[in-house]
Amino acid sequence: MTLTVTYRIVGISLGVMLFASAGLAAEPAEVEKFVKARIEVGEMMMNYFQGGANFGGGQQPSPEQMRSMGADIQAKLGNVLSKHDLTVEEYRKRSPEVFADEAAVKGYLNEHPDLKQRYEALPLDRMGRGGSTGRGY
Repeated sequence: MTLTVTYRIVGISLGVMLFASAGLAAEPAEVEKFVKARIEVGEMMMNYFQGGANFGGGQQPSPEQMRSMGADIQAKLGNVLSKHDLTVEEYRKRSPEVFADEAAVKGYLNEHPDLKQRYEALPLDRMGRGGSTGRGY
């Protein structure tokens, strides 16, 4: 399996989170929660697909394996988000609004250099960068 297929799987799994929506300015506590959640989700996804180990030796997964991976990713995503008192649905609904407030996100990251470094290390160009929401997770 090529890395292109791997990235497509990741993109499909998280593609719902990429839609843009207009929203009000995010509250600082909300920005903190969503930035930390996005970092952890991104790191979880990078670790999940690192080296293609979850694909059975580099071969393209079967439809059954794809469904299984999708369910596994959904479960892992739910676990990560629950640490931040979020559900997958809440995160998908609110994250475009929170991340649309780029000034608030950049301000928060500038105040927390350790988180900024982790945030910027996410593989954004492979995850659908270019939308108005910024990060592809």
